[in-house]
Amino acid sequence: MDVVTFGEAMVMFIATEIGPLHRVRCFHKALAGAEVNTAIGFARLGLKSGWVSKVGNDAFGAYIIEQLRSEGVDIEQVAIDPEHPTGFQLKSKMSEGDPEVQYFRKGSAASYMHIGDFNEAYFRTARHLHMTGIPLAISDSMREFAKHVQSFMRKEGKTISFDPNLRPSLWKSREEMIRVINEVALESDCFLPGVHEGELLTGCADPRDIADFYLEKGVRLVVVKLGDKGAFYKCANDEGYVPSFSVLKVVDTVGAGDGFAVGVISGLLEGLPIREAVLRGNAIGALAVQSEGDSDGYPTRQQLEQFINIREEGLA
Repeated sequence: MDVVTFGEAMVMFIATEIGPLHRVRCFHKALAGAEVNTAIGFARLGLKSGWVSKVGNDAFGAYIIEQLRSEGVDIEQVAIDPEHPTGFQLKSKMSEGDPEVQYFRKGSAASYMHIGDFNEAYFRTARHLHMTGIPLAISDSMREFAKHVQSFMRKEGKTISFDPNLRPSLWKSREEMIRVINEVALESDCFLPGVHEGELLTGCADPRDIADFYLEKGVRLVVVKLGDKGAFYKCANDEGYVPSFSVLKVVDTVGAGDGFAVGVISGLLEGLPIREAVLRGNAIGALAVQSEGDSDGYPTRQQLEQFINIREEGLA
């Protein structure tokens, strides 16, 4: 495989009408979860991606497996838990701005993942590991699993990317969140925080200072997401700002950060210069915010190239 990731997937019910969730009468079903988003994004670009997790022996779990299989994601290491359910979430429909999301995930099958679920041979087949901070917060056993996977992949000489994907409501305290996220970030090759996440984690507001905080401690590359202002990247011998792609209408921002990670990591795995990889990340992020589902806007290889070419032709 090119990339392997792990975490929790949920079934998402998206409101079909604008208004507070308790008044919505109709929803439509979709797939949600940061790590499945990235696995789908990589697969659509033609990379071989695998996702490791547990789902319940229920209709939601069957739906997740069916959707990932249809996207071409390897699900060999997705276990079906007969005792615990698959989580789900509700998401509101907005005319503008971020949607309201309510989670129903406590005690989910994925939260019961533990070191005993680790398959050494499977992870060894992947050349890159992509992680997010969400599994670190879901349960103690899943955090232990995550750290074990990261340690194993480092020893195997694999590259590791990490998106903090901060969810403060999942953590016992802000202090614990900052400590654990930074511990994992410092064991990664590429760190991908949003600028506000970086400020929370480091106390620094400037993207360059955020990058320096991690680079000085051994991280090879830091890419700071700046929303509609693009992104800033820095490594030992290169740095720069990469502009965003203009978007006529933002439909839903959820999933844009995961799409950005897909663009950056896929570009790096294919040997693109860092700036071009970050530009690809910006492109997929821009496509993502123009659709309702978390991963609906993620492009195929051809769609991505067309989108970037149109932008370049407009600047010529």
